[in-house]
Amino acid sequence: MDNYLSEREQWEMIKAWIRSNGLWILAGIAIGALGVGGLNWYRAHVDDRGAQANAKYGEILDAFDKGDRTHGLVLLGELERDYGSSPYVDQAKLAAARFYVEADELDKAAGELQAVADHSKDAELGTIARMRLARVQIAQGKPDVALATLNAIHEPGAFASSLHEVRGDAYFAKSDKAGALKEYLAAKTGNVGGPPDAQLDLKITDLSAESTRVATGTPALTGAAAPIGASAAISTPSSAGAPAPAPAASK
Repeated sequence: MDNYLSEREQWEMIKAWIRSNGLWILAGIAIGALGVGGLNWYRAHVDDRGAQANAKYGEILDAFDKGDRTHGLVLLGELERDYGSSPYVDQAKLAAARFYVEADELDKAAGELQAVADHSKDAELGTIARMRLARVQIAQGKPDVALATLNAIHEPGAFASSLHEVRGDAYFAKSDKAGALKEYLAAKTGNVGGPPDAQLDLKITDLSAESTRVATGTPALTGAAAPIGASAAISTPSSAGAPAPAPAASK
């Protein structure tokens, strides 16, 4: 009987506790439900904004591909204003830089690339932007500035081979052919297992032949390969871990 009374007393204590704290329990349940609902709403909101930014980015690429510079730049401004934190802003700036290079407006191209290099939250996009910026600076006749730009890349990762090649182009532009050959060979070594690179092979062949010519005193040959130009180096981005096409590695 004592045990029965003890259990009944315990039950009464539990009911009393529920009566005293029931409001807080219900509030906690309600808040938890709101939290789950809010999280689902937020995810849907983010997905929706991402889709909208993606659509705007596609319109920008379409405008540039059609040569409609004014419309493309207007759309880029809208993308920056409405979706400033989206990775599509960086990608659109890379596309704008390509357009400027093709129009031979290298200063404007450098401005777009510098903005991505300085502010992108995506390390790969930042690396790609710096390498493309360096190529533009080489085309502007600023190889030392280009080398400084490349030196700001501390962890090139998958772009190490491309980084060596761009650095080689900068040395070539400085008429430092020994330094250029060293970088090209490093690029070749880093590209083991990758697709063949005929342009890089030609650079190495020509500079190696010239090095041998200088050593033996034989006459110079004509037609040596020059570094790839800024226009050929800038390409439309395709994928880099963003929710949509992001930049592909560019030499």
